[in-house]
Amino acid sequence: MMKGARTHLPVDLSGLRVAITGAASGIGRVMADSFAACGAHLFISDINAEALAESGHAGQIANAASSTEMEGFVDAAIAHLGGLDVLVNNAGIAGPTKRVEDVTPEELDATLQIDLAAMFHTCRRAVPALRAAGGGSIINLSSAAGRFGFPLRSPYAAAKWGVVGFTKTLAIELGPDGIRANAILPGLVDGPRIRAVIKAKAEAAGLGENAQTELAVATTSLRSFVSQHDIANMALYLASPFGATISGQALAIDADMQVLI
Repeated sequence: MMKGARTHLPVDLSGLRVAITGAASGIGRVMADSFAACGAHLFISDINAEALAESGHAGQIANAASSTEMEGFVDAAIAHLGGLDVLVNNAGIAGPTKRVEDVTPEELDATLQIDLAAMFHTCRRAVPALRAAGGGSIINLSSAAGRFGFPLRSPYAAAKWGVVGFTKTLAIELGPDGIRANAILPGLVDGPRIRAVIKAKAEAAGLGENAQTELAVATTSLRSFVSQHDIANMALYLASPFGATISGQALAIDADMQVLI
């Protein structure tokens, strides 16, 4: 259901100083590998120490649920890289798959903290360094759930809509400093996370996983998942000179999704 394998966009990002959160696995890892393959210098964070070590990229352990650790990660990235040109806020969690009345306050708080507030903390710390560099790029990962309602996923949708509003506000506020801010809105990205979501939704609906998968991809015009490389390629484009005048955008990479179910 995903048409063909795709790899990183061949753009020259030699010397670009890039910090990426949640980048030891999944979409973040593909982003990190892709930026490195294009010549960028990286510093990444992740909560998983083993995955971070295995990635081969410089970085440090940081929990997106902690404002102190997120700010500390940005400080460490700036020190390691000698400045900062690009911040990619990728860290996130799926949150609960429940009816709204069954979501606990603790589940709501955790989802909003990791999927939204963490971006605020990294950005507020990164902006002075981006300004000192003469401008730069902030790339925030939202979701198709940041433009559609998403039944049984209310905390996640609330956070991802928040990311879009936050990003558009950053673009206006920071544009005079030459700092661009954009949000990427992935759709159904093939990988363990979406498979877990599909499994949970199938169980909640009393369906088999294959049937739930067919329902999911039927919501896209291309009847397809997208790949992690598709998401990474958009980040590369936005960070490159090709994206020099793109700011304040919520860019859907989702095989033309029409609805979330």
